[in-house]
Amino acid sequence: MNETDHRPWGFYTVLSDEPDHKVKRIVVYPGKRLSLQRHRHRSEHWHMVNGKALVTLNDKQIPLKKGESVDIPAGAAHRIKNTGIDNLVFIEIQQGDYFGEDDIERLEDDFGRV
Repeated sequence: MNETDHRPWGFYTVLSDEPDHKVKRIVVYPGKRLSLQRHRHRSEHWHMVNGKALVTLNDKQIPLKKGESVDIPAGAAHRIKNTGIDNLVFIEIQQGDYFGEDDIERLEDDFGRV
């Protein structure tokens, strides 16, 4: 059974959790964004399934839509915002040596979780 975790910005479902990778389906509500964060132990690949996004990757702003992807290197400051009117849905593929939620260093957060 897949694990779903609800957050202030939306929710995610873990699709696969293996020793060498983890895959999540992430849904971000319209107008919401994740915290500006970085990870020490993993890189991420985000593939957009539905909606419109603005990705912050270090000092770059990258608009993405359905069918487009971005790679987030380990250690890079990043966040994603839903800029559309529909739910933003994307698949996150994590690779590295540790995938725990405690490998999130929040740099900024709209919900007071820094």
